[in-house]
Amino acid sequence: MVISSKGRYALRIMVYLAGKPEGEYVPLKEISEKENISQKYLESIATVLSKGHLIEAASGHKGGYHLSRKPEEYSIGEVLRMTEGSLAPVACLKEDAGHCDQADLCYTLPIWQGLADVINNYLDSISLKDVADSAQNMENSQDIPDKKEE
Repeated sequence: MVISSKGRYALRIMVYLAGKPEGEYVPLKEISEKENISQKYLESIATVLSKGHLIEAASGHKGGYHLSRKPEEYSIGEVLRMTEGSLAPVACLKEDAGHCDQADLCYTLPIWQGLADVINNYLDSISLKDVADSAQNMENSQDIPDKKEE
């Protein structure tokens, strides 16, 4: 399983929006400039997030995007599943894979199911707020000027 740029950038959009005051609409141009990601690519990702009701859009002069809920109400797993689909490590565990004829005989299936459970439980245990707080702490630590030696 490899998380695509779509999934990674979706997280960056969500983290950026989580760092803004609740209800404040943020233009994609601002996110594009701050995150150094193509605005056109962000538009396609924002459409997916909006259709999934993770973010809300408003058009016009003061338009843009904001989170639909509070940052602590999102899990990282939710965001990634919205953009990536299943996070299953093997194809036979994906929801759209259908039934595997070998499932009853597959002695490795419990391994892959266990791995899928670990991945999903881990990603679901991290809230968007957790990541946004971490990002803010990183940003704050970079803003501290160096002490001049006397």
